[in-house]
Amino acid sequence: MKKKAVFMIVVMSFVSGIAYAHPPSDIKINFDPDTKMLNAVISHNTSNPVNHYIKKVDIGLNGKEIIGHLISREDNNETQTVSYLIPDAKAGDILSVEGYCSISGKLKKEITVRPVK
Repeated sequence: MKKKAVFMIVVMSFVSGIAYAHPPSDIKINFDPDTKMLNAVISHNTSNPVNHYIKKVDIGLNGKEIIGHLISREDNNETQTVSYLIPDAKAGDILSVEGYCSISGKLKKEITVRPVK
C-alpha cells in the first residue's frame, strides 16, 4: 500500500509540474536597419525563472537559422530580452525569433525588414 501512495505522489508531482509549464505568450521584435541590431522581448510569465525559463532562442533569416542561443535562466519573472547584430539583413528579408520554454512549448514570430530611412 505504501508503494502505491508513493507512486501516486510522484505521478501527481510530475503532472502538476507539466500543468504549470507553458510556451512563451508573445515575442516583440524590433530590427533597426541602420544599426543592423535585432532586439526581441520574449514574454514568459513564471514564478521560478531559475527552473522554468526561456532556455533557447533561435534567430532565422529568410527561413534559415543563423543564431542558436542557449540561455541558463530568464531575466526576470516576466520576460527574456535578447539582442543580436544581424549584418546580412536587408530590406524585404524575413527575420524570425523562436523562444523555447525549458519545460514545454515554444513560440515563433517573424518580421519583415523595412528599408533604411
